[in-house]
Amino acid sequence: MQRDFTFVDDIVEGVIAALDRPAQVNPDWDPQTPDPATSGVAPWRIFNIGNSHKVELMRYIEVLEAKLGRKAKLNLMPMQPGDVARTEADITDTRAALGYAPKVLVEEGVSRFIDWYLDYYKAG
Repeated sequence: MQRDFTFVDDIVEGVIAALDRPAQVNPDWDPQTPDPATSGVAPWRIFNIGNSHKVELMRYIEVLEAKLGRKAKLNLMPMQPGDVARTEADITDTRAALGYAPKVLVEEGVSRFIDWYLDYYKAG
């Protein structure tokens, strides 16, 4: 299974970029072939704010194990109802419209999160 993990700082950067560029009416909007992410009447726009970088779930677990210095106790289960085998954000339009470019890869994001968590909860 694969997931597109996005670090919170990258999400915040995308949201702020969207706030700084209010939506405009799409002058090319055609009701015969509507673009569901824009509007020809009301100024709104939908952006996909993700990382656009798939990570194997086992790789994610390996990164967690390396940072924590211990092996995970795995209880691998079959796919659950409603789950998907893969997620990956398509940020093509978001990058073009907002200049959005996520920077934090899973290795750095996991490390930063664990450092924050251990400090915040005085654990470790």
